[in-house]
Amino acid sequence: MRKVYAILLAGGSGTRLGAEIPKQYIKVNNKPIIAYSLEMLAAHPAILGIQIVAEEAYRDEICRWADSGKLIGFSDPGENRQFSIKHAVCDLAKEGSEEDLILIHDSARPAITAELVDRMIEALGDYDGVMPVLPMQDTVYLSEDGKRVSSLLNREQIFAGQAPELFRLGSYKKAMDDLGDEALGKIRGTTEVAIKAGLDVTLVAGDKSNLKITTKEDLMWFEEYSHKLYGNI
Repeated sequence: MRKVYAILLAGGSGTRLGAEIPKQYIKVNNKPIIAYSLEMLAAHPAILGIQIVAEEAYRDEICRWADSGKLIGFSDPGENRQFSIKHAVCDLAKEGSEEDLILIHDSARPAITAELVDRMIEALGDYDGVMPVLPMQDTVYLSEDGKRVSSLLNREQIFAGQAPELFRLGSYKKAMDDLGDEALGKIRGTTEVAIKAGLDVTLVAGDKSNLKITTKEDLMWFEEYSHKLYGNI
């Protein structure tokens, strides 16, 4: 049976919120945003361990909320998101097998559910990776110059990607190694690495509640959502 490990990204600065600390450490209902993802991943029976990307200054705080039996260790943040992922993947590869699975998640998406993780693991099969997506609801247009409409796109062929994303450890690491650091510096999404390497990635239905907290409005939504879901913790 393939082993599943989670990589939780918590090295970002989250400056768009304008807070004094990175958004993943802002407390909602008496616990930091990162704790919601961390606790769900630790409780999932298929996930054997969690590697966390975080600045050293926040690691003691994270350990307060982490299941010590599931926490593997910490990786240093990179100069961008993809280099942070690379650091964590390389750390896991030192002990793991190429056929192990890695579930890469953002700590700024605290409403992840066990059902979504289950869907992804079940869908992997012979694919190299799995990405949850949401269908495009609005009519979508292409503008080549940003000023006028160039064409109408088929929204049935366009999806919004979410995290987490699931890959085979060996093939994803090789994809990053083959691209090289210069190309990795231009990567904008986790699955982009797999696509550039020609890996076969399948889609599963995402979850509208699996929102990435980016703005103050997103934070307000999660405060209300978490209160309804968990009450006053």
